[in-house]
Amino acid sequence: QVQLVESGGGLVQAGGSLRLSCAASGRTFSRRTMGWFRQAPGKEREFVAAITRSGGSTSYTDSVKGRFTISRDNAKNLVYMQMNSLKPEDTAVYYCAASSVLVPDIRTSQDAYEYWGQGTQVTVSS
Repeated sequence: QVQLVESGGGLVQAGGSLRLSCAASGRTFSRRTMGWFRQAPGKEREFVAAITRSGGSTSYTDSVKGRFTISRDNAKNLVYMQMNSLKPEDTAVYYCAASSVLVPDIRTSQDAYEYWGQGTQVTVSS
């Protein structure tokens, strides 16, 4: 069992930055691809970014490329997402997710993720 707890959300003006953190429990963190997803009001939850077990490979949805950076610290069971140049359309609840240990690579589908956090609200004002 893995528990995920996100933090770092908040209210920021357009052009500002936030750093989200996700703390994971358990001993299998380093064996799991980790992802960030988001859900805006009235929209479906969507993929934002993911990072492989070792941190050697990352993937981003097109709308955040060049602005968001995902990283992880396996020694501390933490995954981060640095968000720069934030836009009002980035406003959403952001969720951290952990894949099954059987997933060896990057996955953008929610179906590949076994555990989810409760989410943290990010609001970007114009």
